[in-house]
Amino acid sequence: MIHLLRRVAFYIVTAWAAVTVNFFIPHLMPGDPVQNLIARQQGKASPQAVEALRVQLGLTGNQSLWSEYLHYWSQLAHGNLGISTSFYPASVGSVLTAALPWTIVLVGVSTVVSFVVGTLIGIVVAWRRGSWLDGVLPVATFFQAVPYFFFALIVLIVLGSDLGWFPITGGADSSIDPGFSAAFIGSAIYHGILPMITIVVSSVAGWILGMRNMMVTTMDEDYVLVAAAKGLPNRKVIGYAARNAILPSVSSFSLSLSFVVAGALLTEIVFSYPGIGFQLLAAVQAEDFPLLQGIFLVITFAVLAANLLADVVYAALDPRTRQEA
Repeated sequence: MIHLLRRVAFYIVTAWAAVTVNFFIPHLMPGDPVQNLIARQQGKASPQAVEALRVQLGLTGNQSLWSEYLHYWSQLAHGNLGISTSFYPASVGSVLTAALPWTIVLVGVSTVVSFVVGTLIGIVVAWRRGSWLDGVLPVATFFQAVPYFFFALIVLIVLGSDLGWFPITGGADSSIDPGFSAAFIGSAIYHGILPMITIVVSSVAGWILGMRNMMVTTMDEDYVLVAAAKGLPNRKVIGYAARNAILPSVSSFSLSLSFVVAGALLTEIVFSYPGIGFQLLAAVQAEDFPLLQGIFLVITFAVLAANLLADVVYAALDPRTRQEA
């Protein structure tokens, strides 16, 4: 319990530091969001209109930096992340609410599939080491070594453009109203196949290699050798070894979930997928400081939450962690 409270206190301090940095970064960036907003509207505005926009966006500059900092914390406490200048007059919260489900479903499902498939393959390859299954690892490592955006472009061109098996842009058919209807869900799954293939194939090698190496080490432990010598079925012997070998993979999986919210930036850009990564690129290009702050804030808290979850899970699976604490 003391170990958990110590970790929680550490993450609280880290969260405060991250929010503080998130506040100061836009103040150091060049550019005028109000003028960019007016330019995108292809119009001119009177000085009174410009000043009104600055007041609405909280960019008046009349307050001291300390007052703005306290106001920022007050707004966060009320769940107000500001107004997006690139999606004006939509709020940052509404933009994130619209983009997060796409990223969580795509990257979340891809991460789980990659972890499960890679772990199972790693177990089998380690158990049958020296057989033809050893050839799986170099093939998977090759795909992971290929530049991510290059592999995504190949998949897009071959399976999407040339063969026409899958759609190449968007998250769903624009002619179907969003909702929980069978037509929309089916369209979303269909549009997500290519991005998912890219993510899974590019990341599965890490899980295979990690699980294989741990299994090879674990299978030389005395309790595994004794279990095999007693004549236990191979399924049970593999289960004994895998249950201990999977501990580092579980910790890594918990950490990888933290990046689900961040999205696969390059994948979403290549496939024009309407997730957080695609919105992050749009915010950078439009110098949308409130949206950038909101995205970084969501990613930061997701990473901290996942790290805390990893600590809890690892302590539950390995009592030695609690004893050493």
